[in-house]
Amino acid sequence: MFEAIIFDFDGLILDTETPEFEAYEAFYQRQGKILQLSEWQMGVGTWGAFDPWAAFEFTEAERDGFHAQVREDVLRRIGEAPLREGVKELFEEAKAEGIRIAMATSSDWEWIDEWTGKHGIQQYFEIFATRYEVHQVKPAPDLYLLALSKLGLHADQAIAVEDSLNGSTAAITAGLRCVVVPNKVTSTQKFRPECKRLDSLAGGLTALRALFAK
Repeated sequence: MFEAIIFDFDGLILDTETPEFEAYEAFYQRQGKILQLSEWQMGVGTWGAFDPWAAFEFTEAERDGFHAQVREDVLRRIGEAPLREGVKELFEEAKAEGIRIAMATSSDWEWIDEWTGKHGIQQYFEIFATRYEVHQVKPAPDLYLLALSKLGLHADQAIAVEDSLNGSTAAITAGLRCVVVPNKVTSTQKFRPECKRLDSLAGGLTALRALFAK
């Protein structure tokens, strides 16, 4: 049914998306403003699609200072977050059955290295496709095409697992079958009809296979 699973990282394996949104939301509130989730969602899974600082008229020095504060809050919140439900169990199950595991992420290698190392999951991945290896990040298909190339597989031999509209669009454009497992920040996004959907990865390979057996 599929020989490999290509996973996104942020928001899917580790929910970094919700802590980041909540940190910026709290900052907006302290400044007497409201951060709209619908606007924030435009930037989830990609780069440059939404600038959270555009709503303010800070000097460069002020912006740098506030950015450092918010980033510290973001990293603290992410550091307290566990892997999402069922993730590690799915990795173990796939490994036991000889299903190859890859990652395609709009984040850079330094970020991925830090958090996969912290959670002890880096060894499950055969290959990584990261931000600076491609011309365009998601929603362009480049990262998934790179992952497939590194695996030596065609799109019909693998599936993608994503959490965001930008990510799932990239996977589908690359010709992959796609499963979305949204988090709190992305759950209200309107995913393309080709996407299959799960609430979590707790069902493991059985749940993934059932989606494509229908």
